[in-house]
Amino acid sequence: MIIYDSDLKTFYSTLISDNNYVSGFGTKDLGDARYVENIVNYFSGSYISYKKIVTLEQIHSVNIAVFTPLVTDQLEKINETDGVITKESQTILTVKTGDCIPIVFVDKKNKVIGISHQGWRGSVKRMAQKMIERMIEAGSLKKEIVVAIGPSIGDCCYNIEEDRYYSFLEEFDGYSAKIFHRRGGKLHLNLPLLNYLLLIEAGIEKKNIDFFPFCTRCDKHRFFSFRRDKKQDYGEMISFVMKG
Repeated sequence: MIIYDSDLKTFYSTLISDNNYVSGFGTKDLGDARYVENIVNYFSGSYISYKKIVTLEQIHSVNIAVFTPLVTDQLEKINETDGVITKESQTILTVKTGDCIPIVFVDKKNKVIGISHQGWRGSVKRMAQKMIERMIEAGSLKKEIVVAIGPSIGDCCYNIEEDRYYSFLEEFDGYSAKIFHRRGGKLHLNLPLLNYLLLIEAGIEKKNIDFFPFCTRCDKHRFFSFRRDKKQDYGEMISFVMKG
């Protein structure tokens, strides 16, 4: 279940957050996550006790880092990657999104956490499945992994061109009837559903997957949206996960 946390001003999944794990999908109230000072100020002013914040230089890749601290600084950035996993405690893993999908992964038994950013490029290259593979390499078991798919643009607003349609059709022909539909003569793609299906295909149990019910483009009050705002008032939300 997805619940709003009025103290942190984020949404979180009850599959993830508990006394030992904290996670959140941010809103506009947290400020524009493209500016690292907003990220640092947010966590510094929250009740979350942490030692380090990890940010990513996101490049729409399927590169995944396994994080171990390299410096003593409170803030550490990983270059050219869109996913990160760790076993480190009190380490906040973050991604930023503004229509793309943030996904949080946690294996509480084996104490592995992860987070990833995937737009259409990462989705067509099966980023969610690659995150599962890396978590297993780090000691996780599929049956122990719980996943929360965060706020992103919905199929209601995500119309695509024919060339992008064929890119997905070539990779996901078996899913095409589920993830595509036509509206007003335009093709629409359901990216959150595709990532859900990819997680099921990877062996994650349905009961272990939570997903966000809102569209970032539709919900102007709470979320930034690149498609809606373009360069006028464009920003990005922060999403995060940490184990205590």
